[in-house]
Formats: sequence, structure tokens, C-alpha cells
Amino acid sequence: MGWIKTIVNEIKKKHKTSDPFELASLKKIHIIPWDLHEEILGFYKYDKKNKYIFINNNLDNEMQKYICAHELGHAILHPRVNTPFLRKNTLFSLDKIEVEADIFAVEILIPDELLYENMNNTTTIYEASAAYGVPSEIIHLKKY
Repeated sequence: MGWIKTIVNEIKKKHKTSDPFELASLKKIHIIPWDLHEEILGFYKYDKKNKYIFINNNLDNEMQKYICAHELGHAILHPRVNTPFLRKNTLFSLDKIEVEADIFAVEILIPDELLYENMNNTTTIYEASAAYGVPSEIIHLKKY
């Protein structure tokens, strides 16, 4: 799925940021913090040419950033597809569009440069995932 990494790199280069909240704003995607059930992390909605990312505002800031990146992946990769709720247990999803959104999130949140800089020291990919707020369950999706 190198095409996703290409899209991410183009977006980061064009907008000079990898912050998913900034990117959503620049792309006119509305971020809506919402008091969702504890099992629901967030979801993406497309309605009448408008794009919305709903994020459970009960999550910590790092998890909200990851959820924003994941849902931004849907908005960019699957713009007209309303996605089901991202639930805590769907981090293990095999659904194609969910995996693609996870790849997008991992690529946007963990810079390749970090991994290249740390190749010769003792930093593990799991430590990098913790440092950048990426759930360890999906860190294996990072390509470098």
C-alpha cells in the first residue's frame, strides 16, 4: 500500500504540517468533539458535500490525535464513504478501508526521519509508537 504513503508525503509537503487537526482544517473538514459512548472512538461522515470527523472528547489528547489522523485518512482516501464507528476493538480490523485509514494515520503521525535517525540506537518501533501516540496494535503498518 505504498500509494497511501505517497499521498501522505504529498499532503505533508504541500501543507508543511503533519498535524491531523491542522490538515483537516486546511482541507475544510469539520472536526466535532462529541461526548460519545466510551466504546466509540470516532467516525467520519460525508453529507451534502461537507466532511465531518467526530471524535470522542473523553479520550486523552494523544488518542484524539490518532483518531483524527485515522478519520482524516477516510476523508482523503474514501471521501464519499461514511464509515462505521471506530470502536476500541476495531484496531484489529481486517476491513480494507479501515486498514487503509490506519496506514494513513501511522504514516502521517510517525515521520520516516525519526525512524532513520534511530536505526542505529536502541529505540524500538514500539517506543516510537508510544512517543507519537500511535496504538501499538497497528504500528506494524508503518513502512520505511
